[in-house]
Amino acid sequence: MTPVLAIHHRPRSFSERWIEFCDERGIPYMRVDCFDSDIVSRVRSCAALVWHWSHQEAGEQQMARQVTVAAESMGLVVFPSTATAWHFDDKVAQKYLLEAAGAPLVPTHVSYDLDAALRWIDTAEFPKVFKLRRGAGSANVRLVRTRDEARALARRAFGRGFSPVAGYAADAGKRYRAARQQRDWLGVLRRAPSTLRNIRSMRQGLGRERGYVYFQDFMPANTFDTRVTVIGNRAFAFRRNVRPGDFRASGSGDLCHDPGRIHPGCVEIAFSVARRIRSQSAAFDFVFDPDQRPRIVEVSYCYVAKLIYQCPGHWDESLHWHDGPMWPQDAILIDVLDSLPERRPVAERWGEAAPVSRTMQ
Repeated sequence: MTPVLAIHHRPRSFSERWIEFCDERGIPYMRVDCFDSDIVSRVRSCAALVWHWSHQEAGEQQMARQVTVAAESMGLVVFPSTATAWHFDDKVAQKYLLEAAGAPLVPTHVSYDLDAALRWIDTAEFPKVFKLRRGAGSANVRLVRTRDEARALARRAFGRGFSPVAGYAADAGKRYRAARQQRDWLGVLRRAPSTLRNIRSMRQGLGRERGYVYFQDFMPANTFDTRVTVIGNRAFAFRRNVRPGDFRASGSGDLCHDPGRIHPGCVEIAFSVARRIRSQSAAFDFVFDPDQRPRIVEVSYCYVAKLIYQCPGHWDESLHWHDGPMWPQDAILIDVLDSLPERRPVAERWGEAAPVSRTMQ
């Protein structure tokens, strides 16, 4: 049987669930290695290519977008598509994309010249939030309280620059918080050698960030942010509480999955923006401005799947609620298969949950 899907397999990625999904339902697929020089000829007979590529893998960062464009040019359905992931792990790209989409982005300023950056700093109000274009889990994010701090960061940005890869101590702190939440101390210790190797590899492969500065307005009095993940006609949402003594919520591990505590405006905006940017999968992080209006901080095509599955259900675009957890990998694969020509909808064949008659208030 001719494979319908080509799946790039990487341990502990979405591919593990995709393979399980296909095996359970008899969907013909083949495993591929997108790093193979002959990857284009290998996927030519397939209808779709799915590859959960990561910002934490230097090699994937360097060539995933190119393989995606090549596969799309042959007519394959690809996840993530170019529209979904060209801006992944690039906050500067997200700024321009979200502004073009008319999204309520937290006001953001970027400079590509030191003199211009210093002139802007002289007129800006502080505090601001300084970020590098790369990094997740609040890595490379700091609160800048004064102009002097901002000038020092700007001079460094146009000088020796910054490593986009979190240091060993910062990574250890993140893994400690995750282990404490998940009670997985043995797993953290077991993965420590590979984690250290990966940090060294990323530092060598990604180089340093320099030649620009990125500042966002600081939104005070936010004790949590809201993560809304849109996959097709589904929105999953939860809150992330701010770390004690910090202003950042991402990476805190302190989550609330109660749908009754999600602001409806966040879900509405997430659906609207996801449509406008033509994203198959988009996780939006929201905070509230001083007027209590939802503002987007950034967006990512991928996320920790388990945190989405822990949501007790999801909303559709009409804001009808659907009870029951769902793996995001399943939702992604259903949408990919449903987008193939002359295929009966997967949801019809394998029964995605019917909506509960309830809407957001």
